[in-house]
Amino acid sequence: MGGGALVTFAAVDVIRAKRDGQVLSDAQIDWVVDAYTQGVVADEQMAALAMAILLRGMTPGEISRWTAAMIASGERMDLGGVGRPTADKHSTGGVGDKITLPLTPLVAACGAAVPQLSGRGLGHTGGTLDKLESIPGWRASLTGAEFRDQLRDVGAVICAAGADLAPADRKLYALRDVTGTVESIPLIASSIMSKKIAEGTGALVLDVKVGSGAFMKDAVTAGELARTMVDLGTAAGVRTVALLTDMSTPLGLAVGNAVEVAESVEVLAGGGPADVVELTLALAREMLDAAGLTDADPAEVLASGAAMDSWRSMIRAQGGDPSAPLPEARETEVVRAAADGVVRSIDAYGVGVAAWRLGAGRARKEDPVSFGAGVVLRVKPGATVRAGDPLCELRTDEPDRFASARDLVAGAIVVDDGAPPVPSSLLIDRIA
Repeated sequence: MGGGALVTFAAVDVIRAKRDGQVLSDAQIDWVVDAYTQGVVADEQMAALAMAILLRGMTPGEISRWTAAMIASGERMDLGGVGRPTADKHSTGGVGDKITLPLTPLVAACGAAVPQLSGRGLGHTGGTLDKLESIPGWRASLTGAEFRDQLRDVGAVICAAGADLAPADRKLYALRDVTGTVESIPLIASSIMSKKIAEGTGALVLDVKVGSGAFMKDAVTAGELARTMVDLGTAAGVRTVALLTDMSTPLGLAVGNAVEVAESVEVLAGGGPADVVELTLALAREMLDAAGLTDADPAEVLASGAAMDSWRSMIRAQGGDPSAPLPEARETEVVRAAADGVVRSIDAYGVGVAAWRLGAGRARKEDPVSFGAGVVLRVKPGATVRAGDPLCELRTDEPDRFASARDLVAGAIVVDDGAPPVPSSLLIDRIA
């Protein structure tokens, strides 16, 4: 990158500088990111630097330069030829968070082009690509030409990022996962924003989750991350806004892969759970506003069926059959209420881990997922239940997985005889 990459440093000097709380120079940042991408800086050296960044932090200038260096490690896509304004959304991840699935075709049906580069699930949070791969024939990998052609012709793409997009991030992301440095806000913000800026979108809406099922457990930390990312996007010329949204309760009723696709199709058909519809419409309005498309009403477009048409076109364009039956788990088990009462709360983290244990998620990136596995809730907080009423349904291909998942959901779904809980707002804050 630039002339700075021509200057050579000793990796240990860069590590020591950050360890001792110094501000890294532009030249140091350019060199270390480039050298790590090329294999000149070893994994153990970058691991030490990542830990130093986690403990010492970074100034806004350092974060901005680090992000620019990550972008410069690969190609920056040019989406100027698609013929529509571009808008994208990124979620920091949650439980039952299938919003990308109905949102992408909805925003496309409103006149924008949505270049949605998505990832796979790890641990208790699901991955958009895993969900879509439950659709027979659908493929996640597209060439750059296929990506641009589909964006121009259909207006909506959900696919895996290509190898040429911010390769420094792919190396560093894997390293952070195994070195206890995932939580660093500078490293999270630069990881997300380097990919999104390199992707070439003109507008970006960030859905930053807050709560037990989210990566950020409190609104203060989530707000700090959101502000950092909004500033990075704005500085790079991308119109960027962030919504802080509640992830203490699972989104919708379905948690898994095929079950979340089915729920997304319900939303596109004009139904689906109220919270999924509410968040889909809120994010759609923000994306359209950021893209300068203020005339379209996403609620009207959703009701018209145009978003469903867009969904079918998008799935077909990537080899999928939108009419094919979705995979179903071989075994199911219903968890029932032990006593009369009111559903006080449903802990998103507990339900997410239960779905993971049933086979819907993975512990390591190479692990396969079961498309039919997951948890389907039968109640939401505030519901009145009688003893024996169904609280949720567990689904898996391997019945020996039921026991641990059953214990988790039994602890996650709290039923007592008190007054109904006060409904909490899904939208917590907006940062622009």
